Amino acid sequence: MLRLSNIEVAYSKIILVLKGMSLEVPEGKIVALLGSNGAGKSTTLKAISGLLSKENGQVTSGVIEFQGQKINGIDPDQIVKSGIFQCIEGRRVFKHLTVEENLMAGAYTRKDRNKIPSDLERVYHYFPKLKALRNKASGLLSGGEQQMLAIGRGIMAKPKLLLLDEPSLGTAPLLVKEIFQNIKQINKEEGMSILVVEQNANVALSIADYGYIMENGRIALEGPVDSLLANEEVREFYLGMNDKGKKSFHEGKSYKKKVRFV
Repeated sequence: MLRLSNIEVAYSKIILVLKGMSLEVPEGKIVALLGSNGAGKSTTLKAISGLLSKENGQVTSGVIEFQGQKINGIDPDQIVKSGIFQCIEGRRVFKHLTVEENLMAGAYTRKDRNKIPSDLERVYHYFPKLKALRNKASGLLSGGEQQMLAIGRGIMAKPKLLLLDEPSLGTAPLLVKEIFQNIKQINKEEGMSILVVEQNANVALSIADYGYIMENGRIALEGPVDSLLANEEVREFYLGMNDKGKKSFHEGKSYKKKVRFV
């Protein structure tokens, strides 16, 4: 469904952030893009959704294809209409609007207005907390509730591909587990393809079918989730454990010195 081929991204025409980035998201699958701060994860999503220009960035090389059509260089609103919706890092809800008004905003570009009420109920099916809070100002919600709202707003757009940027960020651990269970349920019941960017490798790999690990603007390691979970380096430096138990990243050698680039 989505293919990035040797993408390079530069900010202000001089700061190279993505350096030959390539990945694929098959139809109906969940793909996790993992890595530390500054690896280029969020830049990858912005390249896909056409938001780089808002930060003086641009794709300088490579091709981004969605359902066989090149989309790099297309305006963000057209990318949304093509079937891609991004939940931006930090939730970005309209705080002065109610929960339900925020959800309705997600359906702004849709032409099938008669189906919106049933889709709204489907969002409430996935996130029952939102139904109880439907008339509450969104700015008064907790971080986890706002994250649910941001994902629900994305569902209301009826995308073919949903991009999630750090859904665990600023969210209580119990709600993180609930949110990721809901993401898995949405994928299963809606058949929606999902690309999730995360620093929390444990929770992301618990729901994904395939994973990529980024280091310094390129893919350092990739594979089906089972193979990543069995990889000693991934277990040690991203999942915080080895055969002898827990181990922090700082107790070992630098990950990027040990991993082989693919």
